[in-house]
Amino acid sequence: MATAETGHPTILDRLARGETLISDGATGTFLQEHGLEPGGCPEEFNASHPEVVRSMAKAYFDAGSDLVLTNSFGGSKFMQKKYGHEGLVREFNRLAAEHARSQAPPGCHVVGSVGPTGEFLEPLGEVSEGEMYDAFAEQIAALEEGGAEAVLMETMTAMEEATLAIRAAKENTGLTVIATMTFDQGPRGFFTMMGITPERAAEELRAAGADIVGTNCGNGIDRMIDIFRQMREATDGYLLVHSNAGIPVMRNGGIVYPETAEFMAERFKTLVELGANIVGGCCGTGPDHIRALHAALRE
Repeated sequence: MATAETGHPTILDRLARGETLISDGATGTFLQEHGLEPGGCPEEFNASHPEVVRSMAKAYFDAGSDLVLTNSFGGSKFMQKKYGHEGLVREFNRLAAEHARSQAPPGCHVVGSVGPTGEFLEPLGEVSEGEMYDAFAEQIAALEEGGAEAVLMETMTAMEEATLAIRAAKENTGLTVIATMTFDQGPRGFFTMMGITPERAAEELRAAGADIVGTNCGNGIDRMIDIFRQMREATDGYLLVHSNAGIPVMRNGGIVYPETAEFMAERFKTLVELGANIVGGCCGTGPDHIRALHAALRE
């Protein structure tokens, strides 16, 4: 989906000319509100509920997203094996990209979502580097086949897994590569579950070949601003932030994300002033959050 094929600037073209791009909001939150049962397989919805997946992409594009992620976060063979769908990896991922692409207005972008495999590499776990590389390559190639023009390795916590995913994308596709990690705040600052700091993430993900790096999930917008400051100090490259709508709490027997669209939109303006290149939502956010973000940045 390069410029020569579509007649429209790519994500990297737009960033190079100084644009700030707006991403979408949560996938899981939307699907759960539209029929996905607890414990269900989100990626299976690409085959069984295509109208829901397409309506999600349309809702985010209509709200003002410049780019929308595919419904493929858990689309690797390792994650799909848990549902008995390991033989449908290519189909689910191709459909995920096709559904989002079918709703993309001219000039807007479809980004393949690739989450962690849920496995540990040897010797900590039982999966070899070759097996994990092949799983990423299979998934990412199917996303490209379906029409994605970029791929986002998101919610990563282990540098070894993230760099394998980046390499699989670079060596097997022509996609723009984005990589983000998730950080928790402890007494000594922010670290991923595997001990990676925001500064190290920014440096090493870039060194591994990612065109855009950043952070997603796990934190509300104020903490994301703190994490972003640390990443920006470590790199002058393109940075992306996908923030949760706060930390979830239990209310009236259900899970609620407390940060409103207006609350987040004002703080997204701060992120852009600090140098964020792509901003959007993660868990708990929806089209209303993106609409408010679009209004804050563009109107």
